Amino acid sequence: MLLSSFSFALVNLIVKILADRKDAFPAIQNYPEFELVFFRCVISLVICIAIIRAKKIPFFGVNKKWLLIRGVAGSIGLTLFFFTLTHLPLAIATTIQYSSPIFTIVFAIYLNKQKVNPIQWLFFAISMIGVAVIGMGKIENVAIDPTWIIIGLISAVFSGIAYNAIIKCTKTDEPVTVVMYFPLVAAPVMLVLLLATGYVVPQGIEWLLLLLIGILTQIAQISMTRAFNSESAAKITPIKYIGAIYAVTIGYFVFDETLSLYATLGIMLILIGVLLNTFLKNIRVKSVT
Repeated sequence: MLLSSFSFALVNLIVKILADRKDAFPAIQNYPEFELVFFRCVISLVICIAIIRAKKIPFFGVNKKWLLIRGVAGSIGLTLFFFTLTHLPLAIATTIQYSSPIFTIVFAIYLNKQKVNPIQWLFFAISMIGVAVIGMGKIENVAIDPTWIIIGLISAVFSGIAYNAIIKCTKTDEPVTVVMYFPLVAAPVMLVLLLATGYVVPQGIEWLLLLLIGILTQIAQISMTRAFNSESAAKITPIKYIGAIYAVTIGYFVFDETLSLYATLGIMLILIGVLLNTFLKNIRVKSVT
């Protein structure tokens, strides 16, 4: 999970560099978000297809309804997240995305019949208060646009839907098939949007950066899957949120993002709410076993 968190942090760093609108890296061209998602999807799709063909797995899977929902929800969630990486400080965009487990649980109540302890609603409220507090913060004495915070929350909502779809497919389809449906759905959509809105022709080292987005994402997903397969989710999940420390550190040293007291407090509240939920689930798992 540490490797997974670090790989995702590097992906976010590269996306931020390629989509930077402040000319922090003047030698690198600014790429539209649709193009970044497209490259990420194409690379992931090629890797997934190679694995599926090698293992001789049914290409379109079994639970096609929920695989498709996973693909659509994941596509929307990631695209919106890439937009927030462009328009929000790295630490804030990443931490708001970390609120996705809250929406995962909320949707799981209806989709997967998951029971929720009443105190969990308090933990949810703590995280949402954190999001509101972030909206009061500033970066370099410039107020944070609440619009992008809302878009970040919408991204987390669709991620919650995608996670529930993954749960639905756990017993019917191979993990690589579940992973593949995201780029399978997103790649053609992103290509159309890219051709309609304009694209940038990669130059030099930019090809390597675009390639790394796909490769590092695949490493992160494989590492996370292995972590969850070898230990209980309740024990492993807290380690995931070390990514927030990566994001704050990278934002400060690479992009000169100095967060205000409000923004820092908001990030802490979101993580506290999510982690309290995780620890509660861990206690419940222990009590059952």
